[in-house]
Amino acid sequence: MKSDIHKLVHASPFVPFTIHLADGGQLRVAALDHIAIPPAGGRIFVFGDDERYDVISALMVTRITVDREATASNQKQ
Repeated sequence: MKSDIHKLVHASPFVPFTIHLADGGQLRVAALDHIAIPPAGGRIFVFGDDERYDVISALMVTRITVDREATASNQKQ
């Protein structure tokens, strides 16, 4: 899953997506500057609009949902 997230982060244009976790949690990545993936290790940092951030294990990611509305509007441009 980490490689799938890498692909989404490096896609042009960026499309928002949601990371679904094994514990049932969800983390929305609304913009490119809301996520950081260090080159080594299995952690992913997801930042909110405020000063909140989550550090998750890449092994806990069960699914990724891409924002279909944003994808459709990007294709129209």
